[in-house]
Amino acid sequence: MNPDASTIAAGAPIEVDLSPIAEGQDIKVFWRGKPIYISHRTKKQIDEARAVNVASLPDPQSDEARVKSGHEQWLVVIGICTHLGCIPIAHEGSYDGFFCPCHGSQYDSSGRIRQGPAPANLPVPPYQFVSDTKIQIG
Repeated sequence: MNPDASTIAAGAPIEVDLSPIAEGQDIKVFWRGKPIYISHRTKKQIDEARAVNVASLPDPQSDEARVKSGHEQWLVVIGICTHLGCIPIAHEGSYDGFFCPCHGSQYDSSGRIRQGPAPANLPVPPYQFVSDTKIQIG
């Protein structure tokens, strides 16, 4: 028995199969009416995110704090710009992450704000791995 659409919209946890997402690709799903980006990051994206001096970031947070240990290739973030609530575009901007075309905020491949008026990183929703190829958000 699965919950009906109104229960899911109200915030029931959702499960997402990661197996069809190719390396370097991301998908967008919806949870609680919010867009959730799930990115299958490349080794290059992970290395670049981890090479950043955390102290230089407007909202200092390490890449390791934004992903699950043992699943570093997967980034899960709420896709709402922390400036005015616009929806950023994945794989755009100067940092191979997310770009908000409305006012120019740029996030890196860890969803951290790097440039522009946004005051904070893209939030990480509550999620867990239920298997190596499936996550539960919520």
